[in-house]
Formats: sequence, C-alpha cells, structure tokens
Amino acid sequence: MVDLTVLPSYIAVILLFLAPPGPDMAYMLAVGLEGGRLSAVRAILGIGTGMSVYAAAVVAGMGEIARSHPSVLDAVRILGAGYLLWLAYVTMRSARRAVSGHGDIATGRWYLRGVLVSLTNPKIILFYLAVLPQFIGGAENPELQMTLLGAINVLMEIILYGSIGVLSGFFQARLTGSTRATAVLNYAACSVYVVLAAAISVEVLLP
Repeated sequence: MVDLTVLPSYIAVILLFLAPPGPDMAYMLAVGLEGGRLSAVRAILGIGTGMSVYAAAVVAGMGEIARSHPSVLDAVRILGAGYLLWLAYVTMRSARRAVSGHGDIATGRWYLRGVLVSLTNPKIILFYLAVLPQFIGGAENPELQMTLLGAINVLMEIILYGSIGVLSGFFQARLTGSTRATAVLNYAACSVYVVLAAAISVEVLLP
C-alpha cells in the first residue's frame, strides 16, 4: 500500500534540510538557554505538533491555497516575526528580574510557544509541497504515503532539534545558581529571538 523503498533517499533529503542552522534550530537553542531541558522538550513537542498540522493540511489538499495566495503566507510570516519580538521582550524582562535578584525564567507555556512558532513558519508547508510529492514512488495510496513521509519528517526534527535544545538546557542548568549568569543566558536567548524576527521580516519585505 505504501512504498518504503523511497525512505533512504527521503531521509537523506531530510537530513540535508535539517542540518544547516535555521529558525527552528536557533529557536530550540534559545529555549534551552532560557528555560532549561524540560522547557526544550515541551517546546520541541509543540513544534512537532505545528509541523503535523501543516503535513495534514498538505495531505488534505489545502496546499493549493498556499500556491494560489502567497500573500497569505507572507502575512503569517510577519505575524510570526511579531510573536518572536514579543518573546524577546518577555525574555529581556526575565533577564532584568534576574539581575535584580527576582529571576523567573520558568515563564511556562513552552509547548504552546512551540506550536505558535511552528505554525507561523509557513516554510514548513512549502517544504512539504515541494518534497513530499517527489517521494510517492509506487505507493498505491498517495495520501497514506505522504502521511508516512510527513510523520517521519516530524519525528526526525523532534529528535535532532530536541537534542539541541536539551543540550543547551544542560548548559543552562549548570549556571542556574548564578543570577548574573541566568541574566546573560536570557539576554542571549533574547538576541536570538530578535535576529530571527529581523531575518523573517527582511525576507518578506525584500524577497
């Protein structure tokens, strides 16, 4: 019913796509630095949920909207940039509290944050539109084949980027006892959010 012979080449493509530093990788690094290992796990599960929504949308045929109305994707990307700036503001506020001795990096809602960051990154749906149809192979059920491919992509990102977030969380955990170090980590995470928001905005405004 599905064609498994395409999986080795498909996994190779996914690895090539995930290996270079990108927004999701940078975001997971920032989450680990800001909130620690558990926050990174929750955030990557949120990202995986958002990716699953886009994969399901492509399988259901909603990708045609993305092709015919690219301005909708630009609007979503600008919304995502605005959300990242809001995260930067919240993180900077946490950093200032840490300096004053009232640090509280456990801002919570990491899963929801991950979902929102993923859903406001329409490059995911563009990737699915471009790549998934290329690996239908000899599958008798194309929808089931694309569902399998989407699930593999989500799982690989959760494992790879989740590992990055957890590793940065180990670094954060070693410095939690120092309020100054906590502030530095929060400022670093804030910088990542701002750079990501700026990169998205430039890409939309200056294609």
